[in-house]
Amino acid sequence: MDRSRGLRIEAIHLDQDDPKKCTAKKLERAGLIKCKSRISMAPKRGILLDPLTDRILSPSDLGLIEGGSIVALDCSWKKIEESIRMIKRTTRLESRILPILLAGNPVSWGKRGRLCTAEALSASLYIVGLKEEALGLLAPFPFGDSFMSLNQQPLDAYASCSNEQEVSEVQWEFFDP
Repeated sequence: MDRSRGLRIEAIHLDQDDPKKCTAKKLERAGLIKCKSRISMAPKRGILLDPLTDRILSPSDLGLIEGGSIVALDCSWKKIEESIRMIKRTTRLESRILPILLAGNPVSWGKRGRLCTAEALSASLYIVGLKEEALGLLAPFPFGDSFMSLNQQPLDAYASCSNEQEVSEVQWEFFDP
């Protein structure tokens, strides 16, 4: 985590998945992020990674993250809708969805958009131009290299865009609609 930029990386951990496979908790143990167990403890400014929103994360969102937070909701994919509803009622974080990427983790390998928390946070940082920080988040995981090799070209393309519209268009150069 780069404290000199005022960057805060957090996860709201709802304890809904297998704790042995929880990448958010592993990131917290490594001192790379903070996990909050209650939605009410979420930061006031920043971005919420929300797979149900229509707003795509782009490099233009860097200003929302610097001096604010980037927050992942660590919950079961089976309970995502209910969990997102809860967090939206209690925070003012700006929701963003990631453009299409492939999971590199062993649970969802190769599946579109089924990223674990570590992959989602890393991809977000990479897209907004914080590549060193992004790679640092993947360092504790054996699948980090796999995630990057699966997604290197799209991540570089997304990071070179200037706004949400460009990212939205560029993703279809790599993935079928």
